[in-house]
Amino acid sequence: MTAYRLLGSGQDGRFTREDDVPRPPRHDEVLLRVHASALNFRDVALLQGWYPLPRQDGLIQLTDAAAEVLETGSEVGRFVTGDRVCSTFFPGWFGGSFPASSASRQYGTQLDGWMCQYKTVRAEDLVSLPAHLSYREGATLPCAALTAWNALHGHYPVGPGDVVLTQGTGGVALFALQFARMLGASVIATTSSDTKAALLHQLGATHVINYRSTPDWGLAARELTGGVGVNRIVEIGGPGTLAQSLQAVANEGDIALVGFVAPGQPQVDFMQLFMSGAVVRRINVGNRLEFECMNAAISQHGLHPVLDQDFALDDHAQAFERLMSGGHSGKVTLRH
Repeated sequence: MTAYRLLGSGQDGRFTREDDVPRPPRHDEVLLRVHASALNFRDVALLQGWYPLPRQDGLIQLTDAAAEVLETGSEVGRFVTGDRVCSTFFPGWFGGSFPASSASRQYGTQLDGWMCQYKTVRAEDLVSLPAHLSYREGATLPCAALTAWNALHGHYPVGPGDVVLTQGTGGVALFALQFARMLGASVIATTSSDTKAALLHQLGATHVINYRSTPDWGLAARELTGGVGVNRIVEIGGPGTLAQSLQAVANEGDIALVGFVAPGQPQVDFMQLFMSGAVVRRINVGNRLEFECMNAAISQHGLHPVLDQDFALDDHAQAFERLMSGGHSGKVTLRH
């Protein structure tokens, strides 16, 4: 088979291709034919050597994939041959609070990932792919979609009458916009270009703020709510955007910390944070139960992910370049 392993860090990524045969499934496992995978910002961080958690060299990369079941172990009851499935971001986390042990069991850092044609995994570490989605669409769900879903739920789920703020046009941001509209909330979105603004409006954003022409977009977002502020912020930028998010958030609103794609040092005013009463929480993507709940909602509403460019598996370098350029809107994918 074709499989790509990351040998070290650096701008070039130093991938190596291997041809080996996956082992047959054990009693609780399934053998999969991987049809598609999707890239995340995490994969860029690993490629360039600044992912914040430890990793092993020489592992197959990528966390997100959609695949076909080719063979099942003797005790597998969740799936049968021919079923279409998605990977789960944290294998072994089935429900409840995030277990500390899951931080040390991630694809691409401690476990071989999905940048390959065939893979043998435990059946319990998979979920069914919604019937109306293609393999390519299904590959976008494990990380970006589930992160967005949990950013909108947290200690209380958003609903009609709430205002959600999203940042940019990456995978998490666009899923958050789609899910927020599905849940009945209105959306204020930020972006850097008029072209991307048109997409955001098309997906249902009520207001779009260009953060280049309006650097104080936090105050602008608050003004759009009549001074009340935003109920839920899907905070993707991190260091470079958190201060503006604090300007935008409503009293006792919720800031879901998702990523750290915006460089800089956070200029956070303690008294502003204290007086806001905002709940600031980190999102740990999600567990299998939450994934299945999200997929049920996706199926019920017929939601389709927003896709950017698709690349052949052997053209993964161009796919990473596309993601690192920041010019994408939605998910960059690989076909296997």
